[in-house]
Amino acid sequence: MTAALFLPAGCSMLDGARNERLAYVERPVEQLYNDAYDQLANRSYQNAVLMFDEVERQHPYSEWASRANLMAAFASYQSNRYDEAIEAARRYISLHPGNDETVYAYYLIAISYFERIVDVGRDQGTTEDALAALEDVIRRYPDTEYAADARLKVDMVRDQLAGKEMAIGRWYLRRNQQLAAINRFKTVIDDYQTTSHTPEALYRLTEAYLSVGLDSEAEKTASVLGYNYPASVWYGDAYDLMLDEGTSLGTKPENRRKKILGLF
Repeated sequence: MTAALFLPAGCSMLDGARNERLAYVERPVEQLYNDAYDQLANRSYQNAVLMFDEVERQHPYSEWASRANLMAAFASYQSNRYDEAIEAARRYISLHPGNDETVYAYYLIAISYFERIVDVGRDQGTTEDALAALEDVIRRYPDTEYAADARLKVDMVRDQLAGKEMAIGRWYLRRNQQLAAINRFKTVIDDYQTTSHTPEALYRLTEAYLSVGLDSEAEKTASVLGYNYPASVWYGDAYDLMLDEGTSLGTKPENRRKKILGLF
């Protein structure tokens, strides 16, 4: 027997309808799936999720069921219900680990985390989850278009995590907790050296070393900054900072901040 969801005239499936009893009429599974797809096309995402779930419930061993499972995950993602999207995608992976479409399930999990990344002032647990999921796509399917997009997003995620370390490091500096700040800036340099935050991290590290009397470490760090980023304004700052301490670095800065009334 085949079945599809039936809605009386004037009724609609709202968020709370997921837990309500629904009436059914017999229809071919293809029609049920197509009706669900029409809901998706019309951006009635929660209706689409309910109807795709019904395809899977009524015909669990059919080809349509596996398609519906993945489409339900996509519809949940489109409606910003990321936890539901992740759950549905993981269920698809567990049921169909060898399918050609499984790569998209992994990718859907990754972007469901990625879309929830918050600013650096807040906890970055979701950002770390996004990084792990994106790297999983790259590792499992390195030659796919999904891996190519994941690589771009990995760069963005790593920049976000580096930004969080920088924010904490600056916070420690403002409170004269230089050793704690040094650890944060070294994390950026060691773990996120290809991000946009590295030049500032090297400058802040130079600054922190000088403040605790580690002049030779400060000079080495400033020199690394000058060698790798001679055109960065952060190197111009480091060069001037070391000059104020009586040390002239070998590499001349290519860029300096404009000073206004003696302030940066």
